[in-house]
Amino acid sequence: MDTSQYLLRDMPYEERPRERMIQYGAGSLSNAELLAILFRTGTRDESAIHLAQRVLSGTGGIRNLIDISMDELMEMKGIGPAKAVQLKAGIELGQRLARARLPEAPVIRSPRDAAGILMEQLRYLQKEHFVCLFLNTKNHIIAQETLSIGSLNSSIVHPREVFRAAIKCSSASVVCAHNHPSGDPTPSPEDIRMTERLCEAGEIVGIDVLDHIVIGDGEFISLKEQGLM
Repeated sequence: MDTSQYLLRDMPYEERPRERMIQYGAGSLSNAELLAILFRTGTRDESAIHLAQRVLSGTGGIRNLIDISMDELMEMKGIGPAKAVQLKAGIELGQRLARARLPEAPVIRSPRDAAGILMEQLRYLQKEHFVCLFLNTKNHIIAQETLSIGSLNSSIVHPREVFRAAIKCSSASVVCAHNHPSGDPTPSPEDIRMTERLCEAGEIVGIDVLDHIVIGDGEFISLKEQGLM
């Protein structure tokens, strides 16, 4: 008997397409197996894999599925409206994915760029939040993380928390920022000391601290611009 015509329930569990995909990944499956997953079921007389093999053979291969119409699909034995829709939806998703591009990450070229990203997030908060923007070698933001939330008047962060997060996302440099709930962005002595510690730790681990921005109510101060780091 031709084993390709076995129903999926007759196949060993570990050889079924869905189970193989879960265990080994989509790349391990043949075109027919992937198509069978989209179909979900076969017919009373043949498995979803055999149905998929027949569709691929009848259309001349996977490339030709792009141009085949719903009506042409439904002319094939075993393909009704539901399976035709599932197949065409899968093809359309693949085409959209091929056309899609990653959105370009924001670039930090100046303290104002960083403040512009964080101002509306931080200016109204009633507690101090210490936030880091992690950058790649071209100063694109690759991650943002809030590392500390303090009391009404203080936020304390340890350098190890900053650089643990930076190393985790393979960051080349970091811009630190925190808000002053009072609305006054003037750096405190504690802000300056913390910045000095961060810069010293950054030199040791090889990750530059580009700036420390203090966010107030609609205004900000860059410790870098102020010559405080």
